[in-house]
Amino acid sequence: MSDSLSVQLQQGVEAMGLTATDLPLQAYLTYIDLLAEWNTAYNLTAVRDPEKMLAYHILDSLSILSFIQKGSCLDIGTGAGLPGIILALARPDTYWVLLDGNSKKTRFVNQAVLTLNLKNVEVICCRIEKYEPENKFSIIVSRALSSLADFFACSQHLLEQDGRLLAMKGPDPKKEISDLNEILSLTAEAVATKVTSLEVPGVMGGRSLVQIVSQR
Repeated sequence: MSDSLSVQLQQGVEAMGLTATDLPLQAYLTYIDLLAEWNTAYNLTAVRDPEKMLAYHILDSLSILSFIQKGSCLDIGTGAGLPGIILALARPDTYWVLLDGNSKKTRFVNQAVLTLNLKNVEVICCRIEKYEPENKFSIIVSRALSSLADFFACSQHLLEQDGRLLAMKGPDPKKEISDLNEILSLTAEAVATKVTSLEVPGVMGGRSLVQIVSQR
């Protein structure tokens, strides 16, 4: 991995208000190397340029780091391990389950966990509809699910009573929030939503985080 990419990573995390020395930057560069290598054969991500991987995968994942608290976390539709691997590296005091129904992707994630010596991550190849964990989660994250309504429907029963759903979205999720509220109006569920704008260096179009908290 080039020195310029290392510098770019350090500048990127500092631009987001994070402290570079608190983060395992070398591990993130190793992850990019591994993803680029596997991507040639397995087509894990449409992003192929390492500099774009840094922005759209590493920095984008780190943009929600401040919302991750101690406890157990579930990453639904983790794909190539995003954002779960990146956040698990940054927060070794959290425990992560990375869930995806695509065995090709979970094979890569397992290799990444092994290469990065991650002790706080479990990888499971399973569709969310069939996933039946023994314990519930304090935080459930989605970066890939198509809509907030789908995210809530498939995951809210896996959440601890005081837990939070975190959905990583584009710059304007108002329509998805409206659709979610319309569905919830027909049920007995009561939830609160909060939208936070995210600034990610190198990512065009803007990003946001939608927090969904049950009021039951």
